[in-house]
Amino acid sequence: MTVQTYTNVSGHRLHFQLAGEGETLLLIHGSLCDYRYWRWQLPALSQNHQVVAPSLRGYWPEAFTTEDDTFSIAQHSRDLQTLIQELSPDRPVHVLGHSRGAHVALDLACRAPELTRSLILADPGFRFEGEAETTPSHSQAVDRLKRGEVDDALADFIDNVSGPGTWRQMVGWFKTMVKDNAYTLLSQIRETNLAVSLDRASGLQCPVLLIGGANSPARYGSRLDILEQALAQASRVTIPLASHGMNLGNAKAFNLAVARFLDQATS
Repeated sequence: MTVQTYTNVSGHRLHFQLAGEGETLLLIHGSLCDYRYWRWQLPALSQNHQVVAPSLRGYWPEAFTTEDDTFSIAQHSRDLQTLIQELSPDRPVHVLGHSRGAHVALDLACRAPELTRSLILADPGFRFEGEAETTPSHSQAVDRLKRGEVDDALADFIDNVSGPGTWRQMVGWFKTMVKDNAYTLLSQIRETNLAVSLDRASGLQCPVLLIGGANSPARYGSRLDILEQALAQASRVTIPLASHGMNLGNAKAFNLAVARFLDQATS
């Protein structure tokens, strides 16, 4: 695995890990993460594919520490579109997004279907158009960040998305990564209640895999339920013994599910 930097993204640098050869699989991390999040996926999935794991704009190693207008789902999607055109100019790529990264992945697939060979959405948390707006689940975390209570803020956020007590059980490298990206929440809070058009999503023609954690909070499963009904070409798997961070909690089952889907999508 190598770490590389691509600088031709509207003057911004994108840092990414690259491993393997073959058709390209793009891994898109979620909130408070970066390319380090995929540490158990790159070795396994790069055996048969070229795997690209970028840190999205504003995340470590150049993490935003203040609110920034260039931090958005749409901007991240456009950045990745540029990166794909650079790394795989002649062939569409497989796209996998987790949590907030699933929102980026879906936007990318809808924005540039010609670049998307297949799409994998793991525990998306977005709101669909027509659903009621809600109070931001991470508003308390943002308030604590602004008061300098970083550890408490991160505990609030991680426990909210993965279940009570999750932050306390996290290993050291994961906590370091999350702390490195803590202040991205100041920008992320601005996209609260950003809605996804189900009509737009249902126009996708590529193969789609929906992945959920068996122990993930119910709100993620409800997103997968709606997508499964709307996308005739979608298949779905549940990762046992895992919550929201299923690619870490049960990496073996997650990697196997992804590998099997990619084999089917390319056959």
